[in-house]
Amino acid sequence: MDIQNDTFGGEYPFRPNYMKVFGHRMHYVDEAPDNNPNAQPIVLLHGNPTWSFLYRKFVPPIVESGFRAIAPDYVGWGRSDKPFDRSLYRLENRIQYFTRFMDALDLKDITLVMQDWGGPIGLGYAVEHPERIKRLVIMSTWAFEWPEGAELPSFFRLCREPYLGDAVLMGYNIFIEGFLFTEIKRKERLTPEVMRGYRAPFPDYCSRVAPTVIQDVPLTREDPSFGKMKEIEGRLNRLNVPTLLVWGEDDVLLPVYDIWKKIYPHSELRMVPRAGHFLQEDAPAEVMGAIQEFLARHP
Repeated sequence: MDIQNDTFGGEYPFRPNYMKVFGHRMHYVDEAPDNNPNAQPIVLLHGNPTWSFLYRKFVPPIVESGFRAIAPDYVGWGRSDKPFDRSLYRLENRIQYFTRFMDALDLKDITLVMQDWGGPIGLGYAVEHPERIKRLVIMSTWAFEWPEGAELPSFFRLCREPYLGDAVLMGYNIFIEGFLFTEIKRKERLTPEVMRGYRAPFPDYCSRVAPTVIQDVPLTREDPSFGKMKEIEGRLNRLNVPTLLVWGEDDVLLPVYDIWKKIYPHSELRMVPRAGHFLQEDAPAEVMGAIQEFLARHP
């Protein structure tokens, strides 16, 4: 399988772009209106175990609305390099990679669209560059201490177990074959070509280091990334921009929009029926419609 050029049956027709970041090749989608290549950028940030493929239904309407769509694959995911050095996948390092990528593009008036790990990564950049951020779109993510009393599903606890976690994540690709399949509620969306697109970045054991970042979720003060997450949380007030919260009604993993409403009382909330954690896949038209309406209200 040639993931670098495969369009997955036309599902993902975008021209690939690449950038070297700290010595590793990083892939990204970069599409803009023909008459305005420097249009306001909308940066689409995926989580685990997805890649920019998750936003394939977002890119064309963003461009048609007169904006520039940028969707990176973090190092370790998608078409980007997949180094086996596990230390590179700590939250702090992933923010550094993303920051170097954003610095190279030198973007302004940015709208960040973030889901899953895209929240801590994107906001880790944003709180250090608030002057570059114009809007936030927050979807099924967090960037604060894990809520007290919130329990990780037993599946995630299994993935965090020493040795056993690696066996199921890297040996059986369980985040694609189990978690992704379970958390997408509209099963009709999961056609053979779509599943092939999600499987493509992780063909073998050595390519599957990145999905082990479930083990980097800072649940306690003893976890390595706890300090970085608290640092981001303490600086979220640096961002005072129009903010849209979009949540799937069936999201049982991170139903934390109420916490975001307390952090950003001015934020707008849109709930999407028949959508779970991967609401971009469940309901791309509904989610993109909400984003387009938000952009129109806050030009």
